[in-house]
Amino acid sequence: MLAETFIILMIIVITVLAPTVVFGFIATAVIKAHARNPSATSKYLMAMLIPLIFIESVAIVAILIIFQLFGK
Repeated sequence: MLAETFIILMIIVITVLAPTVVFGFIATAVIKAHARNPSATSKYLMAMLIPLIFIESVAIVAILIIFQLFGK
């Protein structure tokens, strides 16, 4: 029981941590791009939002799969 709970927690941590790291990388790139050319902010915003939406949807689907597999 304890081992199964530990495995579930580790999978959830990885599932949540991976999109968080990607969010950080994307945000860092957008901040650096904004520092170089502040007048093109609207282009950076769209270039940032589309990948963030896909990353978040992958995280939500992964969490739903985890709950479906390990839910009782």
